[in-house]
Amino acid sequence: MASASSSSLHRPGHDWSPRHLVALLTANFALALGPWLVRLADTGPVAAGFWRLTLALPVLFALAMREPAGQRRISGGTLLLIAGAGVFFGLDISSWHIGIETTKLGNASLFGNAGSVILMAWGLIAARRAPRLLELAAIISALAGAALLMGGSLEISHANFVGDLFCLLAGLFYAFYILMLRPARARLAPFSVLGASTLASAPVMLGIAVLLGERLVPHDWTPLLALAVSSQVIGQGLLVYSLRHFPPLVIGLALLTQPAISSTIGWLAFGETLSAGDVLGMILLAGALVLARAGDRG
Repeated sequence: MASASSSSLHRPGHDWSPRHLVALLTANFALALGPWLVRLADTGPVAAGFWRLTLALPVLFALAMREPAGQRRISGGTLLLIAGAGVFFGLDISSWHIGIETTKLGNASLFGNAGSVILMAWGLIAARRAPRLLELAAIISALAGAALLMGGSLEISHANFVGDLFCLLAGLFYAFYILMLRPARARLAPFSVLGASTLASAPVMLGIAVLLGERLVPHDWTPLLALAVSSQVIGQGLLVYSLRHFPPLVIGLALLTQPAISSTIGWLAFGETLSAGDVLGMILLAGALVLARAGDRG
């Protein structure tokens, strides 16, 4: 029998190596490129999300076929859960991409990842208990940071403020996506779950794009191919690969690279600048995401 110290090294969150850390940071860097590529696409924003998922599907299914057969079989209630999660993920990406078009890229990255705080708040409601100190600090920090960022957006224009709201709504949809997917992920291999949920998400996004009257077929496929590869295959793929090797706090800290990269791209490509209030708001909201991840023991 292995010793207690030896076994602890092999528990999820304790067996990471430099390779795993590179994978985690690369995942966050790839995901941070998403808002920029959405703006570069010459389709509508929701249509860009549809192509992000659709173009990535063959790769995801190829990766899923390499997983153990026993962890690929989806049936019954699990299939319904994954399909429902896919619907919420489609709503998440649709709302986020609409917000990306009008708000700052840094704001979009932060609000789009707000699901961590929302999940924590939902967990407190479900458990019917008062928040612990760490959880309370995360909620207060999130509210203060969001207020500063959204106030700065409102000073720029009404459209920017509405963009923040769409990105925040995306964070809410993402929280429901995670809640519905957790039972399936506990029993099935990650790429099988990701591929099946993506398959359910794509029609939702296509339907929304058609209802909004967006342009569906691009002249230039380059940004969409880059979006599919960077966000859905590399970003989501490496994130799925690396998650089991790190504790939630490290995941939360790595998450902070996304708004920093997106803000830099926004400044270089679109001339977006940050005020002192924006910087303080980003620090508060980013800190809330880290605290929420640190308090996550699920």
